[in-house]
Amino acid sequence: MIPRRLFLALAGAAAAAAPASAAPKVYTVTVRDMAFGPMPTGLRVGDVVEWVNNDIFVHSATARDKSFDVELKPKARVRMILKKPGTVAFYCRYHPGMTGKLVVAK
Repeated sequence: MIPRRLFLALAGAAAAAAPASAAPKVYTVTVRDMAFGPMPTGLRVGDVVEWVNNDIFVHSATARDKSFDVELKPKARVRMILKKPGTVAFYCRYHPGMTGKLVVAK
């Protein structure tokens, strides 16, 4: 049987050696002048996208594959967590000419 003190020391060493998982990052996509701003790069599953509507109109960020549908009232901020990898095309339900793509890595 391993003495308790040795067991705790080994357990602590193993925990210290384990790689720490990266904390999720928050990325912002701003809507202004009837357009989605630049798309963030480096998105990963688990990261957060914060949609910010700086227009006076209601907008949405609606995924073409139906994986998300974010309603953006004027001057609102809405956060969503990225749940799966891939490229997701989206548009505004109210203004279909407003489009963008999120590229999400694993």
